[in-house]
Amino acid sequence: MFIGEYQHALDTKNRIIIPSKFREELGNSFVITKGLDGCLYCYPMEEWKKLEEKLKSLPLTNKDARAFVRFFFSGAADIEIDKQGRALIPQNLIEYANIVKDIVSIGVSTRIEIWSKEKWDEYNTQNINYEEIAEKMSNLGIGI
Repeated sequence: MFIGEYQHALDTKNRIIIPSKFREELGNSFVITKGLDGCLYCYPMEEWKKLEEKLKSLPLTNKDARAFVRFFFSGAADIEIDKQGRALIPQNLIEYANIVKDIVSIGVSTRIEIWSKEKWDEYNTQNINYEEIAEKMSNLGIGI
């Protein structure tokens, strides 16, 4: 399970350091893709395969399903972690996430999210009512 928040920077070759606590669970390679809210999603291979199976089961006749699958898979790339714990991020994903230099990596249970620091700071300054969200989650059967 991925948890925590880590700050680091993109180097001149578009590489990022994968925090050591994340590397253990990611293994030597993982899949990165466009995420929601303007961030990138990173999945260990096992989790990616589970998600892939779910997405493959969506009906091709559903326009929203087709659009989401296109969005999700078109940005996906297999990434290898080098011996120094770095991962090369494809240019199209750097542009998608508006990453210039500073990055925040967060653990979100089964995936890692990579945010530009500016976008992460902006997200955290939104007026989000977490109590209201928690109430909605309890309506879905998820209690805290």
